[in-house]
Amino acid sequence: MSNRAIDLAAARILVSNDDGINAPGLKLLVKVARALSRDVWVVAPEQEQSGASHSLTVHRPLRIRKVAARRFAVDGTPTDCVLLAVNVILRDKRPTLMFSGVNRGANLGEDVTYSGTVAAAMEATLLDVPSIAFSQHYSNGNPVRWTTAAAHAPEVIRRLTGLSWPRHTLINVNFPDVPPEAVTGIVATRQGRRKIGDGVAERVDPRGRAYYWIGPLREEAPDEPGTDLNAVTQGKVSLTPIYLDLTNGPALAELKKVFP
Repeated sequence: MSNRAIDLAAARILVSNDDGINAPGLKLLVKVARALSRDVWVVAPEQEQSGASHSLTVHRPLRIRKVAARRFAVDGTPTDCVLLAVNVILRDKRPTLMFSGVNRGANLGEDVTYSGTVAAAMEATLLDVPSIAFSQHYSNGNPVRWTTAAAHAPEVIRRLTGLSWPRHTLINVNFPDVPPEAVTGIVATRQGRRKIGDGVAERVDPRGRAYYWIGPLREEAPDEPGTDLNAVTQGKVSLTPIYLDLTNGPALAELKKVFP
């Protein structure tokens, strides 16, 4: 069973992120959404939640703050935001489409397992709302090329919503770190692999106690054709379908031979 093509003009669009309610990428994505539909709602975290993954707040109550018309902040994770948006704020009429981002930084390879941006789209997908996660790649020390995401997101959205894609599947979109006019295409890709480098720094505080800081250091492998890493490295916009059933089919078949 697949999600049907979506009429954008009639769509109720939910927008969230993991960089927080005041993030420039969220502002950009809301602007894009409002150019496509008049029924756009924003429900995003009060504070940055990068790396929050698909975490859910269960040991304390959550608060919803109305920022403006159709704009709300939640003191929780991206997953909390989507859950409250669908089941509380928009319970009278569910969203027909969900956008997450635009994240400050790419979500490529194994990043999808850590990303709060992808997790927001994942939660909406689990709630049977077709969802797209957007991220803008950039290099450390350089400004984020938001204009690239702004220029190419509308075409990506129109083309994706004109298709149908399987249920339980979100689309992970990454924009390359090049000017808008230097983008070399929009391609469908598979999830690549990143080798985690020595990303843990050890320091000593003024009292002589050790502490540790998990950093972003990675050793990337962008040369494998057909991957999201390879596409973004070549200046392409990468579209990767992420399936939420994590079962390894071949491994399951082998296990059934031993445990029938």
